[in-house]
Amino acid sequence: MANSYFRFKQFTIHQDQCAMKVTTDACLFGAWTALQIRDSSVAGPSILDIGTGTGLLSLMTEQMVPDCRIEAIEIEEAAAGQAKKNIQEAGKEKSIRVIREDIREYSQPEKFDFIISNPPFYEKELKGGNALKNLAHHNEGLLLEELLTLAPGQLRPGGKLFLLLPAKREKEFMNLLQDKKLYLVHLCRVRPSEKADWFRLLCTISKEPGNSIRHEELTILENETTYTPAFIQLLQPYYLYL
Repeated sequence: MANSYFRFKQFTIHQDQCAMKVTTDACLFGAWTALQIRDSSVAGPSILDIGTGTGLLSLMTEQMVPDCRIEAIEIEEAAAGQAKKNIQEAGKEKSIRVIREDIREYSQPEKFDFIISNPPFYEKELKGGNALKNLAHHNEGLLLEELLTLAPGQLRPGGKLFLLLPAKREKEFMNLLQDKKLYLVHLCRVRPSEKADWFRLLCTISKEPGNSIRHEELTILENETTYTPAFIQLLQPYYLYL
């Protein structure tokens, strides 16, 4: 049984009310994305976190970019409440605002510099009996195609969308980008170990074409018990025992 909380260096994620628990790949995505935002030329960036769940990505980003302003959207009532509690306990409610709403109904005149999302992974696949997990894992709510339709409209010119996706959906994802006239500008392929296949994609997407796509590869484990130097470098600001 998963722990009811996950303790980081600067905050704790309680997760007993959320179908989606803290995972290694979500933490990696949060650290990778926060670094991209920190190293951008945008001062005091505005960020939209679509499907915030526990609030993990928002808190990781705020830690790395403390002058940011984040709107964290979550459709599920219990998860939104838990994200709000996690953010309040971390003392970050001035930087991060949790909104319980369907992104398909969300509208405001101000656009964002960045959007971050760890969307549901699987469509049209066998589902279990837990309705909340089905919503979180299987896109019973928002489809990837819908996300790629809705998100660009919330971005300012030059803005970026960051997504975590399963590697098995790469071809479908690339076809959707072409269809939506969006551009992949940075792709990091992730595998759990040297002998394993790529299993996650960390993606940066723009409405404007770039000169080329920046490609990157990252392996999580050197062996069964040791993280790779690249993983340690990314997660050291967050993980208690790194």
